Amino acid sequence: MSGCGTGGCGCSSTESSSAAPASTLTPTQAAAYEALSASMADAPVLAPSASVPPAGSFAAAPVARINGVALNSPQEMLDEESLRQRACTELLRQAAQHAGLLAQDDAPGTGGAISAQASGAIEQLLERELAIPEPSEEACRRYHDAHPAAHAHGERAHLRHVLFAVTPGVDVKQLRLRAEAMLIDLRCADDGGAKFAEAAAQWSNCPSGQHGGDLGWLTRADCAPEFAREVFGGAEIGVLARLVHSRFGLHVVEVVARDPGQQPAFEEVRNAIALTLRQQAWVNALRQYLQLLAGAAAVEGVELDAAESPLVQ
Repeated sequence: MSGCGTGGCGCSSTESSSAAPASTLTPTQAAAYEALSASMADAPVLAPSASVPPAGSFAAAPVARINGVALNSPQEMLDEESLRQRACTELLRQAAQHAGLLAQDDAPGTGGAISAQASGAIEQLLERELAIPEPSEEACRRYHDAHPAAHAHGERAHLRHVLFAVTPGVDVKQLRLRAEAMLIDLRCADDGGAKFAEAAAQWSNCPSGQHGGDLGWLTRADCAPEFAREVFGGAEIGVLARLVHSRFGLHVVEVVARDPGQQPAFEEVRNAIALTLRQQAWVNALRQYLQLLAGAAAVEGVELDAAESPLVQ
């Protein structure tokens, strides 16, 4: 068995899922930007946005603003993460205007989408403002030594999980509390895995719950990227000490066994490591830049990290 076979819980390939909206950045930067947006929130799980409430239950949503520019309409009930992503994009759009890279009459985004001109201007802005140093040979070797399994060929893991799915209207904070309580309970169990199987059968929102949460042997390619990043590349065996977050919800994950695969020599993966380090540096630089922009802006209705000094960490 390789995953639950549905592609709907993070433990199976999701290539057939609906395409995401076009990014305002290059593919590499978009991946880093999404990681940054998630890292700015205490709760990185994304509750799907609920558009217009059902007839008879309409309640106007509070409108968030950046320097007076609305990020949502009263008809849009957005989760905090989606609102933060719009706020970050609007901060960058306005910074591009201030830098003379974008016309002053460029219209703010609607429904989270901005103009093609704004996308190009943001790209130019970030290329100009974010100075990313080239990783040194020493830094690449340190990373390779610290992450020996990060670029292994043929790495596999035998996994079980309990999925607490994030669905429209779910209270994410309450869901997290339930998942954390379950995590503690299962980590304390010493019964050969029987309690885990019972919990999966009773509580998991994945079809694998019918099999005690067993997903079988999986590779990185079998999993959603954010799920794979949390599970692979390490040596932990047993119930992981943290919840694993994916676009589908919160996972209590048990690593039953690992097969590390073949470890490549440093020379084989030097370029891949350098790319990883550059992306990490880009995320840190973008975070600092957005903090400065937020510190100088009038921010209403959305929580953002902000800094008044360029000497941010």
